[in-house]
Amino acid sequence: MPEIVMPRLSDTMEDGVVSAWLKQVGDQITRGEIVAEIETDKALMELEAYDDGVLERIIAEPGVRVPIGEPIAIVGDGTTSTTATAMTPSSVAASAADSTAQNDGPQRDSPSATVTGAPRTGVVKSSPLARKIARELQVDMDAVVGTGPGGRVTKRDVEVAHSAGAAAVIAPTTAAPDTSVVAVPHVPASEDFEEVALTNIQRVSAIRLTESKQQAPHFYVTSAIDVTELFAFRARINATLDAAGDGKVSVNDLLVKAVAVALGKQRSINVSFAGDKLLRHKGIHIGIAVATPVGLLVPVIRDADRKSVSEIATESRDKASRGRDRKLRAEEMSGGTFTISNLGMFGIEQFTAVINSPESAILAVGAAADELRLDNDEVVARKILRVTLSADHRAIDGAVAAQFLATLKELVENPLRIVA
Repeated sequence: MPEIVMPRLSDTMEDGVVSAWLKQVGDQITRGEIVAEIETDKALMELEAYDDGVLERIIAEPGVRVPIGEPIAIVGDGTTSTTATAMTPSSVAASAADSTAQNDGPQRDSPSATVTGAPRTGVVKSSPLARKIARELQVDMDAVVGTGPGGRVTKRDVEVAHSAGAAAVIAPTTAAPDTSVVAVPHVPASEDFEEVALTNIQRVSAIRLTESKQQAPHFYVTSAIDVTELFAFRARINATLDAAGDGKVSVNDLLVKAVAVALGKQRSINVSFAGDKLLRHKGIHIGIAVATPVGLLVPVIRDADRKSVSEIATESRDKASRGRDRKLRAEEMSGGTFTISNLGMFGIEQFTAVINSPESAILAVGAAADELRLDNDEVVARKILRVTLSADHRAIDGAVAAQFLATLKELVENPLRIVA
């Protein structure tokens, strides 16, 4: 009997959450028909049916996180009983609680009671990422109760166990483990806070950004760029586009193009660190950080160095809009080689950003502000924009980063060179 399994919908996806079923048990479905929406680590994706038949059983109800490859529904000819119990968020939690109660006796009066239990025997079912995180956080996998299908331990289970500070934490190898005492963290009274569950995108972003800071030795270089001429150049471009009835370009669109041109001149920045080698990318694909209600997304402008400023503007608006509506496809957020994060619209003058791994650099762009400068012994007001490059020191040397910002500064302060 064909199973509908949790598919891999992005290159970094380890599991997914069923957001909604568009078909109900008993409905006829056709191969290629959209049957559900899946929340991945990047976006809300549509799940197509791979077989014709009748949806006989829904295994994973909305809100359930399921590892890649695990079944979430069954398709048949409509004759099989559908009385089997489906996984729901509450049933997953209840299953974990029951397992803990059976394995650990009376539950302790602590928030960790449902996430850890007595050590198990035999092989613990878990995802590779869950095991990796357990090693990094020194969490004993045998003491973590899995909430995934069939008791599978997910990375979320490991993170919760670690946060709870319960018996799951491995004792240092130099001392014998003391199982008689369980550290219980202080938790404020419930009326003092409101618990807000992370979206899948926020949860995965938190893990990825933490890994980036832990694994990539960041260093930062900042440059103050005079954008007075760039603003005037943008005004002339927009006047021409407006007269033609075309959409306008933003300062960020011009910066994306300038960065792409600078990367073409400084190929040593357009790289990824890969253990004992560097991957020098041939294509220049610029990611643009976009804030959405469900978390940070980074749509990618591919081959930005080959596109005009107006093409970049049109594509950026479209992808940013669809990103906020969670309609971007996975491939539209993959394959970036460099990222730009712009907080200038919020009045932030300068900041540092975390590298979007596996890239080796990200540019943080602040707001332009009027500052006084000397021009031939005359004090004049100029618009100054500060940008900060965060770079992975394993892949990029300080001098190379400085050269890149010098190249970018030269381009932005002479904007005709951006489009020449």
